[in-house]
Amino acid sequence: MSTKTSPVTAADLAKNAYKQQYGIIVICSDEAQQVAVYEAMKQQYPNNKIKVVTT
Repeated sequence: MSTKTSPVTAADLAKNAYKQQYGIIVICSDEAQQVAVYEAMKQQYPNNKIKVVTT
């Protein structure tokens, strides 16, 4: 029986080491408000990563 080797090496893990991040969650009442908040944040914080999540 052969063993599979992981495609991820220790060097890969070291290169992509965990970096502490900070974030916020905004609960919107509907899609229109979500779009408005997203656009406002994009304009006010152009250098920040902004993610949209729907549930």
